[in-house]
Amino acid sequence: MRWQGQQLGVDDAAALPGMERMDGLVRSVTTPEFAGMTFHEVMAKSALNRVPGASAMPFDWTVNPYRGCGHQCTYCFARKTHEYLDLDYGADFDSQIVVKINVADVLRTELRRGSWAREPVMLGTNTDPYQRAEGRYRLMPDIVGALTENGTPFSILTKGTLLRRDLPLLTDASREVKVTLAMSIAVFDDVLQKSIEPGTPSAAARLDTVRAATAAGFRVTVFLMPILPHLTDSIAVLDDALAQIRAAGAARVVYGALHLRPGAKQWFLQWLEREHPHLVSSYRGLYPGVSTSAPKAYRTWLGKRMRPLLRMHRLDGWDEDEHPRGRPQPGLAARAPESSSLGPIRSTGATASARPRVAPASEPTLF
Repeated sequence: MRWQGQQLGVDDAAALPGMERMDGLVRSVTTPEFAGMTFHEVMAKSALNRVPGASAMPFDWTVNPYRGCGHQCTYCFARKTHEYLDLDYGADFDSQIVVKINVADVLRTELRRGSWAREPVMLGTNTDPYQRAEGRYRLMPDIVGALTENGTPFSILTKGTLLRRDLPLLTDASREVKVTLAMSIAVFDDVLQKSIEPGTPSAAARLDTVRAATAAGFRVTVFLMPILPHLTDSIAVLDDALAQIRAAGAARVVYGALHLRPGAKQWFLQWLEREHPHLVSSYRGLYPGVSTSAPKAYRTWLGKRMRPLLRMHRLDGWDEDEHPRGRPQPGLAARAPESSSLGPIRSTGATASARPRVAPASEPTLF
């Protein structure tokens, strides 16, 4: 791995944030409870990642306590980021998990800087903060605590039912800062779900988490994404999904067709050839060459199919395409307007308008 080949104490500018030095690696751990997985515990140098201004993301700041993800979603668009560690975007991404064990302490230091303007922070943009590893490392409570103590609003997007563990903490946090929660549920068929995202909780378990968060007073957004052509885009499947989302008490739905970024595209097509070979030619037609998005015609067709179903189930809903690049997405942290404040927040000292000097995130690590 890249960090094992470095000279001690020498920066590697191309390494993942927190992995620039070999001596950032504390130890690598395997345990019987997580068979087939290795946790690489590191001392991170930074916690806040600045989203490049040219990015399509609707927020400016992220925190990613983990790299790699035990959810093992074949379509995960963060897969290629593992190559920055000299690991592969396939099995290594699923099983070689980088854990920033000091992330909360580093975050507190960064948030205390006078230049931090308490802009919204997004959790869950790269890999899931409530993946199975969180059950072992419990990084999120301290992260939530650090943000809340500083008066910094934040959003969480997850597939993980471990979110329920922290609902009391998140409820307390929401009395101090704006907290938004979103649950990602792409597949409602148990057999398909276990095939395409084998490390995730079932759709039923995630819906129970939506119910619990709703009961705690949150207006939860469900991301019905990705919708998979020829697999989850029929009227019957979409109708059933929306009925279950409505019954769980979700406030809104954001939907979108499958994206296949580099790394994810190769891994997904391998899965498709193995599990649904009759669909390979159709997908190669929809995602030819280096294309990452389904054709505009397909996305328009999908929107025409979804909108009547959303109305029928009395759900607020948006196609991700309806929000231009960089515009706020319902249920996620939004960029703070340049000329306005974030509103009343608990005072933690003087706040300057300049941005803090924290390590910028390179484009591939944002998603």
